[in-house]
Amino acid sequence: MKSHTMVLCDTEEEYAQHMTEFIKSHRDVPWEVYTYTDVDKLADFIGKEAVDLLVVAERAYTEEVRKLPALKTVLLNESGVIRYGTIRNVNKYQAAEEVYKELLGVYMEVAQAPLPKLSEGSHTKLIGMFSPVKRCLQTSFALTLGQMLADRNRVLYLNFEHYAGNRELLPDAQERDLADVVFFLGSDSDKFLLRLQTMVQKKGRMDYVPPVRTGWNLLEVTGEEWLELLRRIGDWGEYDYVILDLSENIQGLFPILRLCSRVFTLTKDDRAARGKVAQYEQVLSLYEYEDVLNKTSQYRLPRFRHLPESVEQMTKGDLADYVRRVAEEVLHEGMEPVEERPEGKGAVQSRLWEGDYR
Repeated sequence: MKSHTMVLCDTEEEYAQHMTEFIKSHRDVPWEVYTYTDVDKLADFIGKEAVDLLVVAERAYTEEVRKLPALKTVLLNESGVIRYGTIRNVNKYQAAEEVYKELLGVYMEVAQAPLPKLSEGSHTKLIGMFSPVKRCLQTSFALTLGQMLADRNRVLYLNFEHYAGNRELLPDAQERDLADVVFFLGSDSDKFLLRLQTMVQKKGRMDYVPPVRTGWNLLEVTGEEWLELLRRIGDWGEYDYVILDLSENIQGLFPILRLCSRVFTLTKDDRAARGKVAQYEQVLSLYEYEDVLNKTSQYRLPRFRHLPESVEQMTKGDLADYVRRVAEEVLHEGMEPVEERPEGKGAVQSRLWEGDYR
């Protein structure tokens, strides 16, 4: 039984029902949710029960409702005109996910008692994407894989580049980004997860946190902070897969790769690319990260005539046909990977292509 109570009041029965169902569909919703379409019945309930968050549609916000006691009252604005400046207004007709995020934000400002605990026994798998070779389609590969896995699973995508480049993912001026997520690690674990939910965006079926606007912010995050972030997301248990689109511009890269259940390294068929990959593997071995090598799959992508113009379209086309085999391999862990044996592979690579994913 949850110790916090939210009451939604709206005389528009269809909206009230759908919004209630949407809120309750979230695994970690912090409230016991009650819904009323009749103001008199609402008043009777609040006369008997303490209410933490009262959410009232503008048409139902009568003089009687104004007098009802609640820790915090939110008005679902229907007219677009702010008539009651003393209480928080939330646009009723925006996407339900955005309404929910705003309600969470309001609630975190006033919450006093402990919030829901983290789930135990994380099943979340981290999938690392990293290559020392530039312009190898790593981000396109990662986003395509994410969209495909999201057809049957809950997937979160995180981009760790200084300049993510993809305008669809970049945050608007008012939005928080990955740097803000790290900042909120200072909150206790439960409140941090509620804050994280308010920052998550969606492309297609896949969730993502907007990458940083300013790459310098990545340099200030310690490796320990990145590991703590991934631990909290894993303990939360909301996602089956978290795809990490990594770069060498972050601290703690190798320990992050060690946490991943799978690592994908894209490369090219030229002398410079082979040299960079060889040096990268040597450094991993030098610092005793052979376990990262043993769960790494290398792919040298063919040339594609056309690449999708939007993230939602990445499940179609030549790149999608290629990545679909990889997605099936991830979903059926333990199967032998697609035979893709690059020339000049070393002993470690030879084991990899035979399916050794320790």
